[in-house]
Amino acid sequence: MGMLNRTDRPLQGKVAMVTGASRRIGRAVALGLAQAGADVVVHARQSRDEVEAVAAEIRAMGGRAAVALGDVTVEAEVMAVFDVARKAFGGVDILINNAAIRGEKPFLEMTLEEWRQTNSVIMDGAFLCSREALRSMVERGGGTVINLGGVSAHVGAKRRAHVAAGKAGLIGLTKSIAVEFADRNITANCVAPGKIGGKRSATSGASPEMGSGGPILGREGEIDEAAFVILSLCMPEARFMTGQTVHVSGGMYMP
Repeated sequence: MGMLNRTDRPLQGKVAMVTGASRRIGRAVALGLAQAGADVVVHARQSRDEVEAVAAEIRAMGGRAAVALGDVTVEAEVMAVFDVARKAFGGVDILINNAAIRGEKPFLEMTLEEWRQTNSVIMDGAFLCSREALRSMVERGGGTVINLGGVSAHVGAKRRAHVAAGKAGLIGLTKSIAVEFADRNITANCVAPGKIGGKRSATSGASPEMGSGGPILGREGEIDEAAFVILSLCMPEARFMTGQTVHVSGGMYMP
């Protein structure tokens, strides 16, 4: 991948869990973490072939990977996913909460079920995965939680009120984890990508109309450009950064 352009393995001995790791940013982050020396648990809800392919790529570069399938909105399935991590590698030091669905629906046509389903994947998933990961991090003496937000939470988006609301909720969750676990050597940050190109999943929908003029750089971002920022926050040099939301959107939003 060459994403970090470093020859050392700063995450040697660490275990990372990446949810929604079968494609796009999740896949790139999983590969980058492995390149940096981490053992990686690659998760997907049900796309076993795709996630097994990611694990095979990690093993081909000399890394260690385990595959875990499960619905992040179902408590028992999340616990089973983390059991995979414990049995394979002894626990988790790094959690990337990347699993999400990004459907579209005009606000006045949105059903309560659609609202709840989207927010359940984003918020319930991040809560359940963070809780299990943090239990492990406390035992292991520290760790890193990275939540994947989105620019829509900051600028708004037509037909995506449910997504924007869920992603905004992740900011509060991130800050609360950062405060509560600071004295246990655990950091938590949120990365908010915007207008990242590449092939999208079926649940992503079209590119939404947002309350922003688009990236001021005049182009979509690359998947590796978003993954680089996420990976940087996992590095030993980033231990003084916590509770922050980092924007990777080409200037679509400037706090």
